Amino acid sequence: YAGCYGFSVQPAHLTEGYLSTSLRNYTEQACDGEYFSVRCPPHTTISIQASFYGSKSPAPLQCPPHSALPGTDTHCYVSTSSQKMLDECQDRRSCQVLVNSRLFGMDPCPSSSKYLMVWYKCRPNEYKSKVACEGEHMRLSCRRGAIIVIYSATFGRSQQGSSECPAHSRRVPAVDCQSGSTLAVLTSRCQGKRSCSVQASTREFGDPCYTGTRKYLNVIYTC
Repeated sequence: YAGCYGFSVQPAHLTEGYLSTSLRNYTEQACDGEYFSVRCPPHTTISIQASFYGSKSPAPLQCPPHSALPGTDTHCYVSTSSQKMLDECQDRRSCQVLVNSRLFGMDPCPSSSKYLMVWYKCRPNEYKSKVACEGEHMRLSCRRGAIIVIYSATFGRSQQGSSECPAHSRRVPAVDCQSGSTLAVLTSRCQGKRSCSVQASTREFGDPCYTGTRKYLNVIYTC
């Protein structure tokens, strides 16, 4: 993605919760004896979500048959496969490993053919964050040749509040309240465009909070 400008860049640990629900999931798999290989786009890194190494019946991946004995249990797995793939691939742009039982330190079923399946995301190295108080318009824009990619969008208010949009009254309960349609609206309006404008209003997103609560729109994105 080409770089954006003019907005604050948030450290990864501040936005991990948002990203985990909005980034696309990828799945890659390989049989024993094959190379497992993944690569993320520029300016993103691998984020391992889950991993499975072993055998299931029926198997989602057709691997070369092993000389299994009649009655052999074909359901087996290594419980530490996710941690192993985190060690091998997490936070890297690309990753390649040869799939075999030695990689995982044990063979859960020597008489069965096994495979590795990994679920992962490509996490951007930098995220841009912008806040608009209720009633204001938010404008997102990217440089020429770049497009907006929305990773998170919330409209409402958190218990911690927002320094940009302080509460009007302390009598209103401090609770988390967020509209469930915010991400869909922002994706429809802004995803894939060079610029867009959205009003932070209950007309756009509904009113998920108590009467009198000052709400705000918070968007995390990249270009």
